[in-house]
Amino acid sequence: MSAIPLKLGVPSKGRLMDKTFDWFGDHGVTLRRAGAAREYAGAVEGVEGVELVLLSAGEIPRELAAGRIHLGVTGSDLVREGLADWTQQVTELALMGFGHADLIIAVPSVWVDVETLDDLDAVAAQFRATHGHRLRIATKYHRLVRDHLRRHGVADYQLVDSQGATEGTVKNLTAEAVADITSTGETLRANHLKILQGAPVHQSQATLFAAHAADWTGARGPLAALLARLEIGMPSGL
Repeated sequence: MSAIPLKLGVPSKGRLMDKTFDWFGDHGVTLRRAGAAREYAGAVEGVEGVELVLLSAGEIPRELAAGRIHLGVTGSDLVREGLADWTQQVTELALMGFGHADLIIAVPSVWVDVETLDDLDAVAAQFRATHGHRLRIATKYHRLVRDHLRRHGVADYQLVDSQGATEGTVKNLTAEAVADITSTGETLRANHLKILQGAPVHQSQATLFAAHAADWTGARGPLAALLARLEIGMPSGL
């Protein structure tokens, strides 16, 4: 019986893919597409027994959790949002130093008295008393935002789902505030929103994860060889 290849899932397009290829290349491992640019197959040179799988960044947490790939590169925000009890499903192997973005909460710039989460909590209570419903925060990061607000004692709000153009929801009157990923804050400012002071909900970056549910029989040899190239210690428990 042939050995099971170590399956490495990486983003299939864009800057995140390019930066991932560069990061592995800097460690002596070449990742490249196999065939036409639209094909989602790839090749790995520099380590034997490793198979490249090209996926969207959003698919990678799900594939890790299901054990269909052994390793995956994606944003730490997507893993923490997509996987309940994520530390029980994946191991964080390396922070890769690119793909930085903050998950923040922003409110209208005209809310001059709202600068912190404590201010938001006070306004939310007043909003409910005035309007008869909870203040709406548009986001696609429900788990991360809910946990963050719970830790800071904010209660009178409701999360409304937004899978695109989140910054425009306040202008469109479908939300009073937003929680979204930002790198520079320019889009928020263009939509007359300001970021609340204090630590962000989450500081995200591209991260290499290992899947607990994957079949590691026969894949530990390639894993050891790959991690040696990447100068990462072998994790326990796999």
